Amino acid sequence: MQNRILTLAFALALMPPISAGANATGDAAHGKSLYRQCRACHLPAQNSVGPKHCGVVGRVAASVPDYNYSPAMKKSGITWTPDELDRFLDHPSATVPGNYMPFAGMHDPQDRADLITYLASLLCP
Repeated sequence: MQNRILTLAFALALMPPISAGANATGDAAHGKSLYRQCRACHLPAQNSVGPKHCGVVGRVAASVPDYNYSPAMKKSGITWTPDELDRFLDHPSATVPGNYMPFAGMHDPQDRADLITYLASLLCP
């Protein structure tokens, strides 16, 4: 019995940590409703005040043609993976100091996971 408990404890110790952020299962329908906040500056398929969001998951930051990014974003070296989006959406000005986005952040980890799931569904035409 003690060996089984030790084996289970060892297996649990080797498991990656579970967080509610980018690794959480997102609800795209809820993410779409949260995206209304983003629409003040962003549109899915065209540049607006902010760059378009279609294809953002997996895209290199500051790489949308014909959009004038901040020097900070151009120098960031970020690729918008779910983890990077999670970090950025939580606190944009801390993640990329000097970026032009005037957004205080989305601090609820599940909301961020939902929004990222929705963003992943936005494919460019």
